[in-house]
Amino acid sequence: MGTNYYLHRGVCPHCGRGDGEPWHIGKSSAGWCFALHVEPNGIDWDEDSPAISDLDDWRKIWAEPTTLIRDEYGDTLTPEEMERIITQRNWKGRYPNPFYETEADFCRKNHCSPGPNGLARHNIASGHCVAHGEGTWDCITGEFS
Repeated sequence: MGTNYYLHRGVCPHCGRGDGEPWHIGKSSAGWCFALHVEPNGIDWDEDSPAISDLDDWRKIWAEPTTLIRDEYGDTLTPEEMERIITQRNWKGRYPNPFYETEADFCRKNHCSPGPNGLARHNIASGHCVAHGEGTWDCITGEFS
């Protein structure tokens, strides 16, 4: 369970509607590094989408004046709020619990590795994680649920 975030482009400052399909920024899941959606090979989400390789590419897009960030529930976020969700993550008190005795047990069963601030980090060998961010995010390609 987590929350997905989307970028809306060409947003009218009066009515809040934008052009085209929103772009998926990524997913926040409790206890995990933020899954930042990247398409480093330039695989387009639509005809105007650029290649996105890391958080810096998203920052450039957020700076455009007619963009708007919303979560999957329709709540609007500022670029600063979105950045905090991605870069200021932590998790405490995961072990022991009814499912995992230790962090090593959790990582083995969830095909991950220990990350910063008590977070789980996606394994690059998993196929969808192409890089670990400089902080509390991982760069993930493909489809998100």
